[in-house]
Amino acid sequence: MTDSAKKWKHRYSLISHLAEISIKLQHAERKLNELRSALMALGREAITAMLSVEDQQQRIAFRKLLTMVGAEKSYHQNIIATLDELHAEMILEKQLNESSSQSVTMQGDADVPPVLDDTISDGPDVPQDLHQNDSYFIAKVIHSFDAQAEGELSLSVDDYVVVRQASLVATASLHLYASVVALFLG
Repeated sequence: MTDSAKKWKHRYSLISHLAEISIKLQHAERKLNELRSALMALGREAITAMLSVEDQQQRIAFRKLLTMVGAEKSYHQNIIATLDELHAEMILEKQLNESSSQSVTMQGDADVPPVLDDTISDGPDVPQDLHQNDSYFIAKVIHSFDAQAEGELSLSVDDYVVVRQASLVATASLHLYASVVALFLG
């Protein structure tokens, strides 16, 4: 074989080898492009999944936060309601203390219903002048009482009653008068 044939053969083998290398290179580039596309698709899917997880975590955190804020709001509303009740009770207690400490003296039957003759508490026919120095005040019932006898009143807690505070002289006269009546009738 001649040198030129060897050169041509060598060139042909180089060209076919280059053609194979070129085909392999094109195949590798296609494979690389497919891998790049797959990697980009996986990247997009990963980003979508991470955004979805982040969104879900934010919704869960928001719900928890909303629940906690609602619980705190409810707690403070209960405290406000309790404080309002306490305040109202304190004002009522203050008014009751002021009204009981400022007992009003009433003359005769002014704003007080007339005493009936058949009332057992004062006895029959008590002279009206015995009640002239009596003081009247409003009291709040703190213990209930069930009437046991005729002439007694049943009282419930938180009822209000008008109390007559008799003067010492009137009380002594009343007891003396009641004793005399008892001796006379008995």
